Amino acid sequence: MALFIVLVVFLSCLILFSLWNRRHAKGKLPPGPTPLPIIGNILQLNIKNIDKSLSTLAKDYGPVFTVHFGMKPTVVLYGYEVVKEALIDRAEEFSGRGSYPVIDHILQGLGIAFSNGDIWKQTRRFSLTVLRNMGMGKKTIEDRIKEEALCLIDELIKTNGSPCDPTFLLTCVPCNVIASVIFLNRFDYGDKKFHSLIHYFHENFRLVSTPWIQEKHNKQSDFTMENLIFTIWDLFSAGTETTSTTMKYGLLLLLKHPEVSAKVQEEIDRVIGRDRSPCMQDRSRMPYTDAVLHEIQRYINLLPINLPHNVIQDVKFREYIFPKGTEIMVSLTSLLYDEKEFPNPQKFDPGHFLDESGNFKKSDHFMAFSAGKRVCVGEGLARMELFLILTSILQHFTLKPLIDPKDIDTTPSTIGLGSVPPSYELCFIPV
Repeated sequence: MALFIVLVVFLSCLILFSLWNRRHAKGKLPPGPTPLPIIGNILQLNIKNIDKSLSTLAKDYGPVFTVHFGMKPTVVLYGYEVVKEALIDRAEEFSGRGSYPVIDHILQGLGIAFSNGDIWKQTRRFSLTVLRNMGMGKKTIEDRIKEEALCLIDELIKTNGSPCDPTFLLTCVPCNVIASVIFLNRFDYGDKKFHSLIHYFHENFRLVSTPWIQEKHNKQSDFTMENLIFTIWDLFSAGTETTSTTMKYGLLLLLKHPEVSAKVQEEIDRVIGRDRSPCMQDRSRMPYTDAVLHEIQRYINLLPINLPHNVIQDVKFREYIFPKGTEIMVSLTSLLYDEKEFPNPQKFDPGHFLDESGNFKKSDHFMAFSAGKRVCVGEGLARMELFLILTSILQHFTLKPLIDPKDIDTTPSTIGLGSVPPSYELCFIPV
């Protein structure tokens, strides 16, 4: 028994020395909590809310510090100044995508969101070109969103003001918009194929073994059938899930704050009226609605911790040296909940994006879509969808909660990679 304890202590010391040696031989990483052998800092982090743990550590170690997930060191950037310096001022150096073991195993380095190097650059460039050619950023895509918003309104009318969970319908809208761009076709909300697409989209992974004739023998090409499938998956999953979740959370916040919903409806009546559908030109004349949409995104903090980055070369960052491949974790919470930029950030308040005259006020801290080289490909599409969907809903309906607004709990049901809103029902009462 004594020999076993000696061996365990010796092995632990050896691992700690190995970590220390690796850390100091290849670079000078910032300070952080002392890691334990093998498990690193796992015991010092709240796995159910990593973001909260990072906030606590930032108070002790400053805006740049190191945490160990297992034996792998990860540099955390906390606060606007360091995030801007890394993702914007030195965007190329920090443009690598960090790893998510499970996702890496599934995607095999393909697609847009989790790819790196030439595959990422070529796929992203190709995807943006195709999306723009198909109408992204133009009136054609706006018209498609408006058509889909009207289909949503028709479905909501069918509820006859009865309690309903809006999750499925809110998911259908952005999914159909992406489908209309990629497949030049939309699906009826009752279409079983559409239901299967939403529910069983993961089944498409089995198609990755299908080669793309002529391309399959070209080892230099990144345009393979496998990459095409995963790129489409990226566009569907990111373009559908983020927008629908934001809208679902947004409606919950408006149920909680009926005075905000009423002000948006007043602005809709004044600028748009009831005789035509909302359009993107209306947004510049609707500062309060614009502020509400930004505040929804800020408050829900959909991705508290940005998707992981890494440095594509050895980087000298402030007084530290990050070896090539160093994992970088960016806290978006530290920007969206910065008390100096957004007074009383724990409160849902559209005034965070309005000046004293009631005009819309931009904020450099608003990086809900990330920033730099890895900024969300579909940011423009998402902004259009959120504005057109919200204004269309509030143009036709008053949102009625099933309980007293004061009793509505807007706390996320889970906080992991994303903030997931709690399940709820509401009534859409025609105006």
